[in-house]
Amino acid sequence: MTLNSTILDNIQDLEEAHTHEDKLYKILEIYMNLFPVKNSFLFRYSHFGFLGEGIISINLNGLVHIRDIRDDIRSLPVIYAALYERKAKYCSGIEYLRQVNSKYITSSNVNSFLVVPICFSSVAIGYICTNEFENNATINDQLLTSFTQYGRQVGKIMEKTNGPVAANLLSRRELEVMKRVSWGESTKEMADTMSLSEVTINQYVKSAIKKLGVQNRVQAVAELFRQGIIS
Repeated sequence: MTLNSTILDNIQDLEEAHTHEDKLYKILEIYMNLFPVKNSFLFRYSHFGFLGEGIISINLNGLVHIRDIRDDIRSLPVIYAALYERKAKYCSGIEYLRQVNSKYITSSNVNSFLVVPICFSSVAIGYICTNEFENNATINDQLLTSFTQYGRQVGKIMEKTNGPVAANLLSRRELEVMKRVSWGESTKEMADTMSLSEVTINQYVKSAIKKLGVQNRVQAVAELFRQGIIS
């Protein structure tokens, strides 16, 4: 059995998670079981402000919440490249020191860094980082392809899932529009893709903002992230 087929077998566990929090934990649990890694950091990504926001981290000692970590990914070239090429990226040695913020350097023994984008369709919605690997692990092109495949499969599962509030609060169209807003799509791009007028798209956005009790698009997306309605 190839690693990619193993990914597909294991990814089904995500669909069986009962809560949004369980799903987030399982993303990293499955990742740690599949790949030669010793830790993992899960981030959501918002195209507003190029913002990466920490969610949780898992290492050999257990689970840690990392909500205090927020980065403009434009200051982290390896993360920026992974998200915008939608491919897993790896760096080590001097390149690691050049491309990674000091907050990700957890010990003097760490000298490499991996980023796995979580993508839905052509849009990155989050990413996983690792900076500690199993002894003698070789991060080659084949393994990077498998990391990329894992991120894409996770993205498909996450975008199938709506929080319980969504069904009661936002209409299907409002939710779809707000997801696309979170991906950074413009009103014109949404209108073209969804075969709607720009006026109609703006009406859906205004309606969603009002129902969520916020002031603008940025706050609306943040609230939907907070409630686990979009990922």
